[in-house]
Amino acid sequence: MGETQPERPMSSDPYAALGLTKAATAAEIKKAYRRIAKESHPDLNPGDSTAEARFKAASAAYDLLKDPDTRARFDKGEVDASGAERPDRHFYREYTEQPGHSYYSSQGFEDFGDTNDIFAEILRQRGAQSGYGRQRAGAGFKAPGGDLRFTMEVDFLDAVRGSKQRIALPSGEPLEVTIPEGTEDGQTIRLRGKGGEGIGGGPRGDALVTLHVRPHKVFRRDGNDIHVTLPITLDEAVLGGRVSAPTIDGPVGVSVPEGSSSGKVLRLRGRGAKGKSGKGDAFVELRVVMPDKVDGALKDFMTEWRTSHHYDPRKGVTE
Repeated sequence: MGETQPERPMSSDPYAALGLTKAATAAEIKKAYRRIAKESHPDLNPGDSTAEARFKAASAAYDLLKDPDTRARFDKGEVDASGAERPDRHFYREYTEQPGHSYYSSQGFEDFGDTNDIFAEILRQRGAQSGYGRQRAGAGFKAPGGDLRFTMEVDFLDAVRGSKQRIALPSGEPLEVTIPEGTEDGQTIRLRGKGGEGIGGGPRGDALVTLHVRPHKVFRRDGNDIHVTLPITLDEAVLGGRVSAPTIDGPVGVSVPEGSSSGKVLRLRGRGAKGKSGKGDAFVELRVVMPDKVDGALKDFMTEWRTSHHYDPRKGVTE
């Protein structure tokens, strides 16, 4: 009696194993395989025999269909679902399953995407140690280190102007963080190679630093525009004049128009924060501030002025 072949977790229809029809494109076949692999890979479903069987069936199907020539021969009936010539049905590869050990096919993992994706790396490394013609004697598991996440508070002006800050990693290693000009609250900076140590000699992960910008007592940010409220005196409001206004790059002179009221806004082009499309603008809102003490001379003047120059600023509002 000949040796019994191991049970093969393979559908007689590789298209059905991937949930597709013969009309599927190469891109659709790859996409279906990736989806099933991510859902059913045994590393992600320990102890789930159903998921493992689905993964193996999808792997076998993808191994057959990803090659245009082999796929064409299957469609013509020249080979079976294992890729073997009909009618001999010699298996061109075998699944090896021993108690306590699992071996997974590596086919298709080279197409799995981002090489920095830890899941893809696990699949590639597991595949490199499989029993399907790609095993390397003594090959060990190798993967990049995990990313480390940090939060850091920065001053408003350090964020909009750009600066350099220093933090310490949990290991005590000092790390200089460059804050780009125009940084916004909640923005994350990636520092490559500054994360956790790799596994088996793999590269270090990255450090991801999320920045929280402290509010400023004078400036407010809206997108790339900077807003500021500028107090002016009663006489500056009435007579107008040249006054100094703060901006994120330092004070600048602005002209207050004669007869300005509280709430009037002056626009300073290009005085805002830096963004992808250039610098925003600064908006200076005027606020008329009375003197701390109203003396007799001002009272006498305003009493006479009220009598001869009465006007109603609330017309149309209170009616």
